[in-house]
Amino acid sequence: MDGLIVDWASQVAEVELKDVLSRRWAHSLGVARRAASIGAILGKDADLLMAAALLHDVGYAPRLARTGFHPLDGARFLRDEHGADERLVRLVGNHSFALLEAEERGLREELEAEFPLLEEPLLVDALVYCDMTTTPDGEPTTARDRVAEIVGRYGADSVVGRFIRRAAPEIFAAVERVEAALAVQPR
Repeated sequence: MDGLIVDWASQVAEVELKDVLSRRWAHSLGVARRAASIGAILGKDADLLMAAALLHDVGYAPRLARTGFHPLDGARFLRDEHGADERLVRLVGNHSFALLEAEERGLREELEAEFPLLEEPLLVDALVYCDMTTTPDGEPTTARDRVAEIVGRYGADSVVGRFIRRAAPEIFAAVERVEAALAVQPR
């Protein structure tokens, strides 16, 4: 990967989100800032993390929504319209424990078949960390506050509320693993 993928991802995300979903765009920019701040723990994959951070919510764009499940819609868009890097597409399709939400929506088999989870735990955890420690407005937060905000926004008994409550222990564990990796990173 090189910086070109980050520039490309920024352009695509901006075109799809900035004017139609400005808050989602602000969140994506905040997630990308988080990615930039932790990229050193990923070495050569730092640019891939940045690109995934910028594009992780692109599937929310109204013109891209087919299933109503943004990780799947976003991954399909990146694969089908842009021929994007397979690892990037799989990160977007599976960001922040999307398989659990896909299960709630009856889409787990579809997501797993098209976009298998990457077997790169630190990279996957890093995207969870960036997404789940950034508010909808792009500001830093804690994972616990972010989960609470999501439950409050969607309601505990909604599909998203059920999913995020199921995913919370995994989210918190991923954030802890990234924080542990950051703690041993040379300064």
